[in-house]
Amino acid sequence: MSRETFTLAAAQVEPVYHDKEGTLDKTCEWIERAGAAGADLVVFPETYFPGYPYWRGSVSIPRWTELMVDLQKNSLHVDDEAIDTIGDAVADADLNLVLGTNELSDRHGSETVYNSLFYFDSNGDLMGRHRKLMPTHEERAIWGRGDPSSLETYETDIGQLGGLICYENHMSLSKAALQAKGEEIHAAVWPGFWEQHTHPGNKTRATDTEAIETCDIYPAVREYAFETQSFVVSASAYMDEDLPDGFSEDELGFNVGAGGSMLVNPAGIVKAGPLIDEEGLLTAEFDRDERRATKAYFDTMGHYSRWDAVSLDVSQGSLDPIRTDAPKSPERDRDPSKKPISPARVQEIAETYDVPIEAVEAVISDLQ
Repeated sequence: MSRETFTLAAAQVEPVYHDKEGTLDKTCEWIERAGAAGADLVVFPETYFPGYPYWRGSVSIPRWTELMVDLQKNSLHVDDEAIDTIGDAVADADLNLVLGTNELSDRHGSETVYNSLFYFDSNGDLMGRHRKLMPTHEERAIWGRGDPSSLETYETDIGQLGGLICYENHMSLSKAALQAKGEEIHAAVWPGFWEQHTHPGNKTRATDTEAIETCDIYPAVREYAFETQSFVVSASAYMDEDLPDGFSEDELGFNVGAGGSMLVNPAGIVKAGPLIDEEGLLTAEFDRDERRATKAYFDTMGHYSRWDAVSLDVSQGSLDPIRTDAPKSPERDRDPSKKPISPARVQEIAETYDVPIEAVEAVISDLQ
């Protein structure tokens, strides 16, 4: 049985940019802090490990290649020793973890990087991952497309846990899929809080909470909570404006890395945040009755639904170069002795055995 009360936390933490070892140390440090603060779940922002590629659209092609190689070297892999280190920290802190990370592909022969969420249970075991299904705009030059099979939820000691990355939290069908899989607690991760001007691409860094008037994260997170009657941890990336070593001012600007993390209950009520323009651990206590009270009015997995009117088709497949379910070729296509017999050979058989050619054709057809 899931606990009746629990504490959720968002770790609005600046990574050691493009530095795997430094970010690993800081990750474990803040997991320990979350445990000391009584958190039952802590969520780190989008690609916190080892930082969101804010350089993605502002560098030359040679520099882009150099930075992509560096990102590959500093990203996490599911079989990485760092996973064990993080798992030990999670177990010691006795909490669940959702970690936003750049993930290096585990397919042999691939060096593709994915925008992923790693889910750890309170024993420190890696339960699974979610890869962003469709990178946004110029992000498609950085990350591969995620597998449909990673659109999943996970059972924890505080409830069924799922998550989506950035604009995925606006995608109605993806939200519906997690809801149909029983999601109760949702991790929404972002690259930072912004002030938006006229269109989605025209953004500037948020400077205070007045950004809630224009930043689409604020209504999206509240709507996600109410629409799905779930508890939402919205973890948003923070970067101070000091340039990391190895980067110049004209190729790296943290124009949206202002944080903005929030904790929201199933009625869409913001219980903590948004935390703007500072590093910090945001926490709040929740009660499952907050969910029950909302569902008493609006249960979209029960009395408020009409699945006979609207339903959803969810793929469980994965993107793979080898199709194990492909139709097999007929035996004759693999065995040279069983390939189709030519008309000339049919004629020759009929003349040799003095039988009608139609009879020979009928026998061959039956054998094939």
